[in-house]
Amino acid sequence: MSYAVKEMFLTVQGEGIQAGRRAVFIRFAGCNLWSGREEDRAKAECTFCDTDFVGIDGDGGGRFADAAALAAQARSMWAHGIAGDQGQPFTVLTGGEPMLQVDAPLVAALKAEGFEIAIETNGTLPTAAGIDWICVSPKAGTRVVQQSGNELKMVWPQPGLDVPALEGWAFDHWLVQPMDGPDAIAARDACIAFVMQHPRWRLSTQTHKLIGVR
Repeated sequence: MSYAVKEMFLTVQGEGIQAGRRAVFIRFAGCNLWSGREEDRAKAECTFCDTDFVGIDGDGGGRFADAAALAAQARSMWAHGIAGDQGQPFTVLTGGEPMLQVDAPLVAALKAEGFEIAIETNGTLPTAAGIDWICVSPKAGTRVVQQSGNELKMVWPQPGLDVPALEGWAFDHWLVQPMDGPDAIAARDACIAFVMQHPRWRLSTQTHKLIGVR
């Protein structure tokens, strides 16, 4: 199968437990919770997305004919600016919703290039086998089938999320992250208050926005 990628770039992971790691981000085009068209925004199940996942016209984006071509491009990006073998390559598969496209051949191709693979998903589709780090960010009103992984990242405040139900899922780390937008300061304060009342959870901030990287 071919793969539609909005953008691919080398950066520093800005969120969650993996924050601070050098990473190749592969942002897949498309999402099953929103078409990406402005006229459909009012009908979207997720109305607060802060990324552009429409089309394949971003930096490093395009349509890749097969898994090997996509993995090779990611490996080339990882090699930029470093000499020799300096640690295992790390990639973050994101979107949109990456599980609309991520499949066994792509996981195998990335592994063949030496990558440790992380994914950021809304959890409405099961993740492919072989992914090393699973981050699920649930959206209110959706049916989450991927109820296990490494980190659960809850964007907050999000009316309609059943927090006690989430806490019954099987994750290693529990993160609450302020919703970006015009009420970002209020969201930050709400997250701090949440963590103070729910010590199982840990505050996650979008540090890439603070330090000025993608």
